[in-house]
Amino acid sequence: MTEPQHITSRDNPLMRQLRQLAQDNTAYRKLGHVWLEGDHLCRALLARGMQPDIAVFTEQAWEQASDALREAAPRRVVIPATLMSGISGLESPAGMGFVWPLPAHAGPEPGVPTVVLDRLQDAGNVGSILRSAAAFGFVQVLALRGTAALWSPKVVRAGMGSHFGLRLIEGLAADDLDALAVPLLLTSSHQGDLLHRAPLPWPCAWVMGHEGQGVGEALAARADGWVRIGQPGGEESLNVAAAAAICLHASAAAAAAAR
Repeated sequence: MTEPQHITSRDNPLMRQLRQLAQDNTAYRKLGHVWLEGDHLCRALLARGMQPDIAVFTEQAWEQASDALREAAPRRVVIPATLMSGISGLESPAGMGFVWPLPAHAGPEPGVPTVVLDRLQDAGNVGSILRSAAAFGFVQVLALRGTAALWSPKVVRAGMGSHFGLRLIEGLAADDLDALAVPLLLTSSHQGDLLHRAPLPWPCAWVMGHEGQGVGEALAARADGWVRIGQPGGEESLNVAAAAAICLHASAAAAAAAR
């Protein structure tokens, strides 16, 4: 194993690139790479059989790293902890991170279990929905224009590694969903069948709308079904990430029961 490259200057081109990726929500679109900060995300990538282009360690983390992490990337870089602090978007900077090439997909894949995000704004909500989608057997997540950037640092952290098991496409219009060839299911607080009584087709596409405005008119017009989540406690509505988890689990359970 060759020795890692040691960088000590914050003005090094790689350091400038890492700061951009870590601190700019949409830098990945221009640079074509994603910054994965922390042991958990790095291990989650490797567990999927994927390889980063660059592995970055603090001096202490390099000394403590396993051989699997040290040898994960063709280029390995060791930096002082102070440089990592200048890159990190975390209150307590991690000791390592990967630079990984952004996966490219030509368009939505038809006929597979899908989640559609319609202008969701909160990064935590988006990341949580990605985790639920991956957990319950959904293959792809499609984001319409106006949705929080799927590969932004906050969404990636909230996704906890679920990004690596999903086909993710963003910047879509409602018309792009016509090629999905699966029923579109929408949630509502006031119309549709109760979820526990509703026929749930598989595969399908669950549409999750804006936190305040709900699903837009263009998608509402395409709905194949509306579903309500029973709330015997009397609350007006659920957080969109909580609603998504309930609906996606119900779909997965119905599909399993039908097999």
